[in-house]
Amino acid sequence: MSCSSANQGQEREHRRLANRAVAVSAIGLGMVGGIELALALFTGSVALLGDALHNLSDVSTSLAVFLGFKVSQRAASRQFPYGFERAEDLAGLGVALVIWSSAVFAGHQSYEKLVSHTGIGHVFAGMAGALLGILGNQLVARYKAHVGRRINSITLLADAKHSWLDAVSSGGALLGLVLVALEYPIGDPLAGFAITLVIVHVGFEVTKDIVVHLMDGIDPDQLVAAEIAARTVPGVQSASARGRWLGRSLVLEIDGGLADEVSVREADEIGHRVKHAVLAAVGEARQVRWTAAPHAAAA
Repeated sequence: MSCSSANQGQEREHRRLANRAVAVSAIGLGMVGGIELALALFTGSVALLGDALHNLSDVSTSLAVFLGFKVSQRAASRQFPYGFERAEDLAGLGVALVIWSSAVFAGHQSYEKLVSHTGIGHVFAGMAGALLGILGNQLVARYKAHVGRRINSITLLADAKHSWLDAVSSGGALLGLVLVALEYPIGDPLAGFAITLVIVHVGFEVTKDIVVHLMDGIDPDQLVAAEIAARTVPGVQSASARGRWLGRSLVLEIDGGLADEVSVREADEIGHRVKHAVLAAVGEARQVRWTAAPHAAAA
């Protein structure tokens, strides 16, 4: 099987895994959010209501991630010669926007709860709903993180952090309900403010990761590994690497120096060997573009 065919097969498998992760997550969070919403209306718990709406909003982020993966598989065109893979990163920005919106919502709900002094009934039923939120979000977060690391998807990893954040949010709602049960009603809004700070922190981390990705931030160790791999190929006298991200695809560009007496045919064969060596050395790389020049010119 050629390297190109293997990459295409891997890409199809990655997309299948990503789509399944998004679908399972959306269904799971939709069920959890619906049950929490019913219990929130039954108990009158504003904290649980906010957590339920937060979980239900995650279905929309799952839709954004799904659309990002769907658009990214479109073939390159004359207008978009590098393809549409960065649609996945744009979907990641949508996830970040939902996280920041959640921070604003959680902070506002906590303030309203603090100044309104409203009570809560059926506290233990509310606790059961919060526990369900913790469990559901933890399972979804672990699953999406596992798939995201496997297919090297920054967007799916961002969505996994969002689901982990929702588990923390549910934990805060549970803590607030426990304090209410212990006759400390102020514990509910204070827990809400603490959750808001956690949301802000995760929002910053997710946004930073996605922006670095969009700005083609590359781990310097990956470039060093690519250069070392290229220089191990017989005939390569020097190599300089740079790279960029196209969605989940890391594209490496290698400028190599060859001896003056190397023929065009030999240079072409060396280039093929360089591509295979670099792909083997840098697991995240999907494409390697090789440019050869006489060693003196390359230097």
